[in-house]
Amino acid sequence: MQFEVFTLLPEVFPSYIDTSIIKRARERGLITVRVHNIRDYTHDKHHMTDDTPYGGGGGMVMKPEPIFEAIESVLGVDASFDDSLEEREASAQDVNIPIILLTPQGRVFNQSIAQELSQHDRIVLICGRYEGFDERIREHLVTDEISIGDYVLTGGELPALIMIDSISRLQPDVLGDPTGAQDDSHAMGLLEYPHYTRPPEFRGWKIPEVLLSGAHAKIDKWRREQALLRTYKKRPDMLEKADLSKEDKKFLEKLKNEEEREVRETSDEE
Repeated sequence: MQFEVFTLLPEVFPSYIDTSIIKRARERGLITVRVHNIRDYTHDKHHMTDDTPYGGGGGMVMKPEPIFEAIESVLGVDASFDDSLEEREASAQDVNIPIILLTPQGRVFNQSIAQELSQHDRIVLICGRYEGFDERIREHLVTDEISIGDYVLTGGELPALIMIDSISRLQPDVLGDPTGAQDDSHAMGLLEYPHYTRPPEFRGWKIPEVLLSGAHAKIDKWRREQALLRTYKKRPDMLEKADLSKEDKKFLEKLKNEEEREVRETSDEE
């Protein structure tokens, strides 16, 4: 998996990608992160990447020329100006590489999108700054737009790092535990079950006995029920899309009945 990141602040990335799991994955050749400075693709003495918006208004807008040139150069796309507009657009978009604009206007990133993007060998991430992008970048260059949530950040560098981390975890052999990514919250459609480690008792708080039993079937059942319970209490919206077995549905119905009974008992006491 290779990430091509285009940014005005390349110095942001080394401190994160040179640590922990991402660093080890890069050293083992499992992922590659190439960071490109958009300013390197300007041709004026001030290396301008932004300009004032047509029609007036506050803020500055990122110019199309350096971003188009940067991506076309790195991807090896033939964007000769002798070609028609349609031919240049097809050349930029038909390389079968997601060219992703990081913007609050995009579809909201989640585990499903991470899984989708993890199937590609190469991904382009464009980090914005200032007021926004020249619309022609959105219309004629990018193939996708992604947001990491309904809020606004100063730039796209943090979203890019979040996506690199999330997608990298799904690559084979990146995690020490082969099933680690499958068991994560959201990966299985539910929040993850509780975890415990040594000591078995801390300040009087003991871990669940089932985890000490050595009975793997019982432990798996407990973990599944705990994941269902945690999701039911914290993120019930996730249950609507989760892949639930008959046993899962029976357990959730039991939770619902218990909750309704507690409400009735509380009401009777009042």
